[in-house]
Amino acid sequence: MNSNSVRQPPDCQHPDWKKHWEKIYAERDPGNVSWHQSHPQHSLSLIEDTGVGSTASIIDVGGGTSMLVDHLLKAGYRDITVLDIARTAILQAQTRLGDRSQQVTWVEGDITGYSPVQTFDIWHDRAVFHYLTCEHDRLCYLETLHKALKPSGQAIIATFSDSGPNQCSGLDVVRYSPEALQQALGNQLQLIETFTEEHRTPDGGLQQFVYCRFHHNA
Repeated sequence: MNSNSVRQPPDCQHPDWKKHWEKIYAERDPGNVSWHQSHPQHSLSLIEDTGVGSTASIIDVGGGTSMLVDHLLKAGYRDITVLDIARTAILQAQTRLGDRSQQVTWVEGDITGYSPVQTFDIWHDRAVFHYLTCEHDRLCYLETLHKALKPSGQAIIATFSDSGPNQCSGLDVVRYSPEALQQALGNQLQLIETFTEEHRTPDGGLQQFVYCRFHHNA
């Protein structure tokens, strides 16, 4: 497995998070987790909207078993990093991709403790930031984002909207409007595009997400 450096999580971080997510992925089929999308259309559209093209370097934060990497590879992207806290999820994704997994850099680690060894044109996060209920964790996340994202890079972040659920996978979440997400991220990121999604889970439920695309003003 290719990897980048991961520093120790801050004391504020929930010490059982890794155990929690390893258990989730070990007990559930990847296609049955609530956030599963066979075709992540909104993420792909926003990545296309960045205008950077297939030579872009992309990090998918909390990518896990997401199908996004499959579609990016199919579209010709070759500088892709997938980071997830759960080794089980990474192994499942690698098995699904087969030989194509060798074209991806895989990082097993907590995003609040990740020390990037390269910078990226695009930071993509669907459904990680809203799990950071502790302010210190959010600050660590932002510190990592600013280190990892090129000065002219773009961040695509999707969270539960202010009409979304209060919990997911047994954990509390923070819900955001686009304005609240902009405030939480600070003025180094400028909101340039946003929309909501009614995501239908594999069991038929609905979860409302807000997607936001930001320009990095570092």
